[in-house]
Amino acid sequence: MMTDHDTPIRPAAPDLIIRARRLEDWQQIEAMTQQPRFLHNTLRLPFRNPEEARRRLEAVKPEDTAIVAELDGLVVGAADLTRGRGRRAHSAVLGIGVHDGHQGQGIGTALLRTLVDAADLWLGLHRIELTVFADNAAAIALYRRFGFTEEGRLRDYALRAGGYADCLAMARLRHPPSAPSTSAAPHPRR
Repeated sequence: MMTDHDTPIRPAAPDLIIRARRLEDWQQIEAMTQQPRFLHNTLRLPFRNPEEARRRLEAVKPEDTAIVAELDGLVVGAADLTRGRGRRAHSAVLGIGVHDGHQGQGIGTALLRTLVDAADLWLGLHRIELTVFADNAAAIALYRRFGFTEEGRLRDYALRAGGYADCLAMARLRHPPSAPSTSAAPHPRR
């Protein structure tokens, strides 16, 4: 069965490597996140303490999935799925970004395809969700190609470049939701 995400708009470089993120990637990832376009389209703050970035990578939980795109030894993209806990274990939050100098080359497509395949074929995830700035047309188009749909608009969601910016809440459901049960769920005893 062929899906929309089987055919990228722009193919990634043939020597692009998608692999698990490693702790030693932290400096390249932190440098990438501080680039102007990358920073503009995330909730990250400029001038972060680099050691904080390293600590965040060390704190990744085993049930989360984190990957990078590497080209000629340089990390040019990163993406992750942060798995929900408890009653949200069927879901994950997607984070993704591409190096300013390598945008529009299919790297985001390769990263997203890898995570969607992992979610569907290995992790058993039903729902992947994300937020994206409402003016990030390229990212929104990419997410739509992979089956993400808009679930709502978050007005004045974040301060960006001195003004408030809206975000879209988007999600991809692997299977159509099942019909709600007609029987009432038992109440826990008090």
